[in-house]
Amino acid sequence: MSRPGVAAASSAAASSAASSGGAWPRLRIAHDQDPVDLAAAEQAAADLLVALGLPVDSENMVETPRRMARAYAEMLEVPAFDFTTFPNDEGYDELVLVTNIPVRSICEHHMLPFVGVAHVGYLPGDRILGLSKLARVVEFFAHRPQTQERLSKQVADCLAEKLSPVGVGVVIQAEHTCMTLRGVQAVGAVTVTSTLLGTLREDPAARAEFLTLTCRSKEAS
Repeated sequence: MSRPGVAAASSAAASSAASSGGAWPRLRIAHDQDPVDLAAAEQAAADLLVALGLPVDSENMVETPRRMARAYAEMLEVPAFDFTTFPNDEGYDELVLVTNIPVRSICEHHMLPFVGVAHVGYLPGDRILGLSKLARVVEFFAHRPQTQERLSKQVADCLAEKLSPVGVGVVIQAEHTCMTLRGVQAVGAVTVTSTLLGTLREDPAARAEFLTLTCRSKEAS
């Protein structure tokens, strides 16, 4: 979740500014994350490897616990960003869609990566979003222990809450290494999840347009 003291306050200010015709404030999206203890993480990684019977005191693996700790810290660091919007002066009311946004996250059940792409779109209301921010929203929610189902919904809910569009659509397709490298070892299996809100959920024509465009993108990739 984003920090209520930052995002919620900024959203209230944005609504006030919009109704009064004033300048739109900058909305900072940040995650209230506990501090990282790299030393403790390195020791825990060493203990795990020793418990698995691996020679962490060998020349080849002596630095492995440190690398493991730093790798997970990097993958789980949630980047803050500015949710930059602009007035929709032209009254644009067609679909805005960014496809093939990279997704890199960690399965919270096995702490193994899942990677893929996200297709994120919305039907604008009074404001439009800087295009790069669609990728930033995906990155923001992906950099934490996740399920793909929750990730899809969090991205859509965030856009609906902060942007107030007419509709939002999110489709994520990803390969889960917890499924391909262990257990059933279903190499090549891809999981697809979607969340549709507003007009993109309720209007059959808008829903079909969004899903058709994302399917074309999936086929092209």
